[in-house]
Amino acid sequence: MYPRLISPPKGKSFFLFGPRGTGKSTWIVTEFKADLVIDLLDSETYQTLLAQPSRLSQFITGKRPNYVVIDEVQRVPELLNEVHRLIESERLRFVLTGSSARKLKREHANLLGGRAITLKCFPLTALELGKDFQLINSLRWGHLPSIFSESDKRKYLKTYIGTYLREEVLQESRIRNLSAFSRFLEAASFSQGSPLNMSAVAREVGIDRKVIEDYFTILEDLLIGVRLPVFQKRAKRKRISHSKFYYFDVGVFRSLCPQGPLDDTSSLQGIALESLVFQELRALNEYLEWECDLFFWHTQTHEEVDFVLYGSKGFWAIEVKLSQKWRERDLQGLSLFNKEYPEAECYLLYAGSRRWKVGNIQIIPVEMFLRNPKEFVHA
Repeated sequence: MYPRLISPPKGKSFFLFGPRGTGKSTWIVTEFKADLVIDLLDSETYQTLLAQPSRLSQFITGKRPNYVVIDEVQRVPELLNEVHRLIESERLRFVLTGSSARKLKREHANLLGGRAITLKCFPLTALELGKDFQLINSLRWGHLPSIFSESDKRKYLKTYIGTYLREEVLQESRIRNLSAFSRFLEAASFSQGSPLNMSAVAREVGIDRKVIEDYFTILEDLLIGVRLPVFQKRAKRKRISHSKFYYFDVGVFRSLCPQGPLDDTSSLQGIALESLVFQELRALNEYLEWECDLFFWHTQTHEEVDFVLYGSKGFWAIEVKLSQKWRERDLQGLSLFNKEYPEAECYLLYAGSRRWKVGNIQIIPVEMFLRNPKEFVHA
């Protein structure tokens, strides 16, 4: 169990959303010493509460638990009305985990108003891994917690993806062609770190463009895919309009992305590094309360910056390069961005070992940045 950066609220109910396998249940049991856990992945428990959500109180009768944990609450959205009642009438505190927001949104579930805050759980960060963080392993296997104890990491990731298909996607009544969706998951991996072209993905999979758009929305609702919008604030240059796409964990991306003997491994490693930095920024933004929105910057004349973080506590532009030696052309996008937005702090993260500063741009070894982001990003 690695120490997590998640900050639980004191004396208050809360939701904890995150993809399956990111360590939600392990963290809750460790952090709260929970004495009552209701697991909706258990078939008998699920069927009992699905048939009659009011039976929830029967699970609690005779106990006065510190916290009541309901795992995978999205499986029975109607339970949240009963949770609401028990918070009000019995002053009970709940921890409600979920690996999908889709069903809750679709059924307009009771999200408890101000009675429960929402936290997010991500794959492990380099900061949480400490001495166990090894960049070369992270780029291949990602940061799902179980990957660090698995002897056959490749098999674990394949099983993880298969489990998601069975237990999450098959529950979505709107997906009637699992074979097409499986092809889509692989085709979506070719869009990793790139502006989305729905028509190109639709041609690759061989299904209608509108279905592909719905599939990408499903990935987002299941928390396993993320669309990153273009930064448009005070724009002077014309921007592209398409969002970029990322799978939530670089190991999941690598497992979905087929690689043959003729594929360019250096290009794949570059995308993996960018993906790793993205998943770290998402987690740190949440855990360290940077309170930023995440974007990328890409003009119609192809100047670009991989990531822009913009919020009340800071404004940062970050470019990621796999090379061990930086070049002047690597700074071009950041330089143009800095001219347009002189308020931004600009960083080039690269695979070398020395720190540099060129004008307003800090050039930092990516491993150094990931191991100690607080040294560089002050929010």
